[in-house]
Amino acid sequence: MAQNQPITSPQDAQCRDEARDKVFTASNPQGLTPFALGAEIYHACMRRLGAEPKPPRG
Repeated sequence: MAQNQPITSPQDAQCRDEARDKVFTASNPQGLTPFALGAEIYHACMRRLGAEPKPPRG
């Protein structure tokens, strides 16, 4: 699980904090589990900070 992995960058730490802080208050129209919603928040944060590549467009 990602939370058990060492933090690899300041962006990683920031996005982990953001996901943890927002997971129970974020809009969740898809009904994701807290773990899946946290992962969505984390990856969106990493993309926003430019620390993760954007997914390819289909």
